[in-house]
Amino acid sequence: MSLTLAEARARAAAVSDVHYALALDLTDPSQGTYGLRCQVTFQCSEETTFLEVTDAVGLEVDADPGVGWSYDGKRLHLSGVDRCRHPEHQPGDVCPRRVVVTARMPYVTDGDGMHTFTDPADGETYVAAYLGMDVAQKVFPCFDQNDLKALVDLEVTADPAWTVLANGRVHHQHDGHWEFATTLPIPTAMFVVCAGPWHSRTWEHAGLPFGWHARASLADELDRDFDELRSTTERCFDHYASLFDEPMPFDSYDQAFVPGQNWGALETPGCVTYRDEYLPRGRLTDRLRAARASTIAHEMAHMWFGDLVTMTWWEDTWLQESFADYMGVRVAGDAVGHHDLLVAFETARKVNAYRADARRSTHPVAPEAEDVPDVDAAATNFDMISYAKGGSSLRQLVTWLGDETFLAGVNAYLSQHRFGNTRLTDFVAALDAVSDRDAVGWADAWLRTTGFDTVRVEREADGTPVLHRDGSRPHRFWVASYDDALSPAGGHLVDLGDEPVRLPELRGRIVLPNARSQTYAQVALDDLSLAAFADRLPRLDDPLARAVVWGQWFEAVRTRRLASHDYLDLVARHLPVEPHPMIVGSVATRTLGSVLPERVAAADVGDAVASLSAAFARGLAAAGDDELRLVFVEGLASTSRDAALLESWLDADGVDGLEWYAGLRWRVVTRLAAIGAADAAYVEGERRRDGTVDGEIGAARALAARPTAQAKADAWAAATDAGVSNRRFEALTGGLWQPEQAALVAPYVARYLAEAPALAERGQAFAQAVGRAFPAVPLDADQLADVRAAVPAVTNTILRRDWEDALDDRG
Repeated sequence: MSLTLAEARARAAAVSDVHYALALDLTDPSQGTYGLRCQVTFQCSEETTFLEVTDAVGLEVDADPGVGWSYDGKRLHLSGVDRCRHPEHQPGDVCPRRVVVTARMPYVTDGDGMHTFTDPADGETYVAAYLGMDVAQKVFPCFDQNDLKALVDLEVTADPAWTVLANGRVHHQHDGHWEFATTLPIPTAMFVVCAGPWHSRTWEHAGLPFGWHARASLADELDRDFDELRSTTERCFDHYASLFDEPMPFDSYDQAFVPGQNWGALETPGCVTYRDEYLPRGRLTDRLRAARASTIAHEMAHMWFGDLVTMTWWEDTWLQESFADYMGVRVAGDAVGHHDLLVAFETARKVNAYRADARRSTHPVAPEAEDVPDVDAAATNFDMISYAKGGSSLRQLVTWLGDETFLAGVNAYLSQHRFGNTRLTDFVAALDAVSDRDAVGWADAWLRTTGFDTVRVEREADGTPVLHRDGSRPHRFWVASYDDALSPAGGHLVDLGDEPVRLPELRGRIVLPNARSQTYAQVALDDLSLAAFADRLPRLDDPLARAVVWGQWFEAVRTRRLASHDYLDLVARHLPVEPHPMIVGSVATRTLGSVLPERVAAADVGDAVASLSAAFARGLAAAGDDELRLVFVEGLASTSRDAALLESWLDADGVDGLEWYAGLRWRVVTRLAAIGAADAAYVEGERRRDGTVDGEIGAARALAARPTAQAKADAWAAATDAGVSNRRFEALTGGLWQPEQAALVAPYVARYLAEAPALAERGQAFAQAVGRAFPAVPLDADQLADVRAAVPAVTNTILRRDWEDALDDRG
């Protein structure tokens, strides 16, 4: 049972002035549990309340006289907490209550709690608390909701050889005992502690201590990238200081690459944690460098949007994630110089937002609180609507209001609500106060509605383009125009509402609305423009405009307006001569991950893969830039059936002198396994050669990809083992489902439907992993019918949402 909105509102009305004094004993992870002592002080105006603490072992409570308690394995129910027995207080006075809990808490391997990981490279162990919604209670007793922010005192006892990181500065450290400065008021979901033999690089900037940390076995990689990581951090930090009136709220800024993190990163104040896949062995691609900078900027934005000012309840997830998504792209471009991030955003995240918005599970960017009745329901809203659609909406808001006005409203909002909790109305009121435009009406139109508008281009008899809006939102965007050779021929900033907009000055020209990705809307082009882009897209010099066109093709094949074979023909003709690596990578990912399993019949997948492989090969032969060559190699590594070619790459540990990264080598091994050219002994040899967690995970995926019944049986057994880690589960299921093996894995489609509901009960994050493991192969009509029949019986909110989404994607 997750916390309900009604319970949260009642508890927030009764409880105040919360302070945690927490002592953790992390000295022996091999026990499977860690020790804690947590003193909670608070005021309460009601006779009863409860703390959450999940699966505590040997729980004992020492409370103020008159306070009663009972524990049900998830909630610590308290009674008598409104009674004041202080001799100098009057009856009815509300005074602090004290509850001290001692217990042992379980470590986890699924990234949802106090995660433990032993590095196969050197045998070193790391433990880290990864929190988020409904997870703090798996680490310590707390009022686990955003609007009961609290001060936190933390002491940690750990191996004296370890380093311990947390939300605040280290106040005292000696012989394995660490004491940290009391935090400012933070939500429980933003608590963090990371302990282990970290390799650390630290410095000071703007009067604050900064640090980057990674596992000891990644010391060389951290040292390799440290100058860039430091520069990116400082540039983002200084840029935010120029944008926001409120200074950085917290007393330190550590950042750690950690094992087992479920999110890409988590914005815990004072110590941000990142998936350590952001610190790869081998070549660091320019695409990963840009994505990492955007993530750094995204998480830093959360120091203000989420940590300084926090949503009250989960209907306003967008107040944090939409802002961070928008600011991550903006600041990584303006401050760090990754100006092409909008190209990746347009062809990846924004496309996923359109997909999400077309499903039955669509929801407003800012739904009503009552539409998010509990935390499990809220977990499903951490999706591309709250992130990418919300970020796109904010980009449109800036275009519509003007940047100066937008920032004035943002700064008023942050200053008025510092260390508080807010709702949509608070933000809109701040904007409305500084603008002469109707910010309230804009928010109602953009944030309280579902779906997306379509900007439709029609032609009058003389060739004049006319823009029509199918939808209800106001849009401001740039319309680009081109001559017959697709050379730029001017453009206009257009406001489009209820009335069509004629563009007589663009008569006869090819046009592309929203060419600068300023709004969130699909584009239905006229026949002249459609034919021109389909025929000669590579002549279009602007990569962002090409990205917008590719995005429309993705949407067309999703909605079946464009047949899969016609889409694949566009890929075969245009991708080999596409010069932008981000576009090539996005097209490859979208085609392999969505188009093949969702729009191509099983009997035709082999030919489709062969066509893609040939396109990647042509692109590799023509590419002169190393980054472009590498992205075509990635495509070939996922599609080629030329075992000799793939093995030659492994023998050379690269392609014609092109350095690659560890994950790409494992992609090649997995492909060899999938086409039957690498047996278990071969994969084991590669695992031993690697010797790291990359090798363990890569080998699991490769073994699962082999085209034999026994390999599939072994993979399924390992994936459904009760103790399987989150990363290993993802690798096993990722290898199991090969689009070219639809017939071979057919029995596991049925087993997945039967067994996934029980697997999903392990927790929110693992339920999401189970949902993402939906069979990534073409399903026939009978299999889809089986999915439809299975959905009504699924009681897990997260899994049911994922299955319904999968059905909608294949509809």
